[in-house]
Amino acid sequence: IGKEKFHRSQHWGYCNNVAMLVGEDKPGIGGEPLCGQKLKPKYSVFPEGMGSDAPAWVAFDKQVLSFDAYFEEEVPDKIQELYRIRHCKIYFYLEDDTIQVIEPQVKNSGIIQGTIVRRHRIPLPPPQEDQFYTVDHFNINTEVILYARKYKIINCDQFTKNFLRKMGVRLNPPADRPDDPYTKERQKILDSMRPLRPYERIDTLKQFLEHDGHVLRFFCVWDDPESMFHDPRELVLHYYLADDTIDIKEIVPANSGRDAVPLFLRRDKLPKYAPTGLYQPGTITSRTVLNVFGKLVGNRDRYILDNRKTGAVHQEFYRDSDLKIGAVINVWGRKIILCDCDEFTKEYYRTKYGIKDFTPVPHKAPPPPKPEKNFPPYTGFGSEEDSLCSCVGLIPKPPQKDFKKFMEKDRSGMESNILRFLAKLVTDSPIDKDRKFIISYFLSDDSISVFEYRQRNTGILGGKFLERDRIKKPGQELFKSEPSEYFKAQNLFVGARVCFHGHNFLLVDADEYTFNYMEKHANEFSVGDISAILKKLKDITKPRSREIRQVFAATDPEHTKVIEYDPFRNLIVSITDGAFSEHEIMTLGRYYSVKDEYEIDLHFLLAVAQEQLKKNSFENFEQLSAVLIYNDREKCGVLPREVCRTICKSFKLPLAEDHLQALLTMFEDDHKQVEYKKFVDGLNWRENQIPAFHMIKVPLK
Repeated sequence: IGKEKFHRSQHWGYCNNVAMLVGEDKPGIGGEPLCGQKLKPKYSVFPEGMGSDAPAWVAFDKQVLSFDAYFEEEVPDKIQELYRIRHCKIYFYLEDDTIQVIEPQVKNSGIIQGTIVRRHRIPLPPPQEDQFYTVDHFNINTEVILYARKYKIINCDQFTKNFLRKMGVRLNPPADRPDDPYTKERQKILDSMRPLRPYERIDTLKQFLEHDGHVLRFFCVWDDPESMFHDPRELVLHYYLADDTIDIKEIVPANSGRDAVPLFLRRDKLPKYAPTGLYQPGTITSRTVLNVFGKLVGNRDRYILDNRKTGAVHQEFYRDSDLKIGAVINVWGRKIILCDCDEFTKEYYRTKYGIKDFTPVPHKAPPPPKPEKNFPPYTGFGSEEDSLCSCVGLIPKPPQKDFKKFMEKDRSGMESNILRFLAKLVTDSPIDKDRKFIISYFLSDDSISVFEYRQRNTGILGGKFLERDRIKKPGQELFKSEPSEYFKAQNLFVGARVCFHGHNFLLVDADEYTFNYMEKHANEFSVGDISAILKKLKDITKPRSREIRQVFAATDPEHTKVIEYDPFRNLIVSITDGAFSEHEIMTLGRYYSVKDEYEIDLHFLLAVAQEQLKKNSFENFEQLSAVLIYNDREKCGVLPREVCRTICKSFKLPLAEDHLQALLTMFEDDHKQVEYKKFVDGLNWRENQIPAFHMIKVPLK
């Protein structure tokens, strides 16, 4: 019979063409079990639908089944108890079938408690010690044996119940939690014992733990009657909620003649004194003591505590309920008025006592108004700002410039931040009528420079006409106390008449950058705000809409729905009767102008870009390529256009925004992704230089 059982439990296999005896757990070919063979699962088997398709250590990560259990421990050496009931927690970790047993700490138990069984996989008791505990071995009101110790499971938490129900486990009803007989007997003894003397416990720990660091702050005033001038003394009262103590500090103003003492009242409980005056030392005590025998027995005294506190003197102290705005408190004979408090104190009284009125008590007269500073008039020496600095302080300092504005509006790459206008002189002289000037306004410091076109055979040299500087507006008094007004960027626009040091100019045109800048910053320049211009035009032309349609139809006889700019301008001037400036009409025309789409030559764009990079000595092409490759996480050779644009901006490429966008668009593939390697190679003027093109100006239509 033994041989038959041995042969049934063993199987034969082949290794290197040699027949060998293998265990019964070895499956057949392809991992399929043999006929009549039942493979024992090594880990818990969960039904389909439990968790995700990920591995157990991912699907059940940080998911633990918690069971309440207990075990009996024999106590052979004590007659008072034969056994102990020790309650514990059994944790089953779903990710790897490990088990941990922990016993909660019990105060004054005298037993080493904590982790009883560390976390690991626990084998089943014999004769199945070759297998391990799985989730199928656990249920309520059952017993498990862990290393020869029997644990009785009495209950589990809600998560464990839900998990076991989803697995199809029928849960048993919870079992009762037994009490330890010795602990129960000890509790009866303690309950039956009463103290021989009526001890009194004064516990302030709870108040300290709840309100430690919480301080109420009041702003107070003490009108000292004994002072020479009867001036009020400003104080700050702190009430500490942790122990109901109070301290007071005095606010000593500068040059008051008083000594700055650290504290007006040191921190202590502040009593409410009765009219009889102060109590003698020893009158007020925390406990009352009774002499039981006096000196009758052996000339010895015997005292006990009096729980009725016969003859005790109770002294009242100021509490938080006594402090409020407008209240008068007695601080060792000094009447102090509470005038105001901080936000924390207001929130505390609003929450605890429901007080909502925190109107401060006025305790001092409002400060007199500061006398207005009258500066002397300008002397004519130096600039007005420099002369004004000598009137502010004894030590003259140079005038401060707006450095923030300079950093924001200074030239950066292709952004010049310079508004340029074409101007003519307003004069009757036939010689000066044909003179042309370039007026440049620098946004970084509000300065203006004027240059004159050089024209042949005019007898005028040309060149620099006015040095760069800020220019005052005409019609202002020279020697005055108020600062002068200077020309701002809003005063310059096409059609404006300006006077620079006695020379009258008419601004007749501006460059493309100026028009674009004013239209982008329409909140600063009303002449470039198309919405405001359209609203203004709509209010003027509303009653004449039919006449305007007839004029447009007469101007466009071929019905192309497009007219030239000059007839459009003349029509706007005739309709508005001069209410619109020339710049506003040009802004309106630019907004409704026909924008022809034309194909951009890639070589032309690269030639212009290389020329700009070469002028600005930009050679960081290797670093640019390295950063683009680093951002290409998938190493596919392409990046989104916005990512490439941001990286190029971080390298401060000296290219205009529209120019950079056009270049990135030209290097996009079918999926709107930029081939950054070709883009960097095209910009590299060191290795792939493109012959320069002649700049051909295409007229705008």
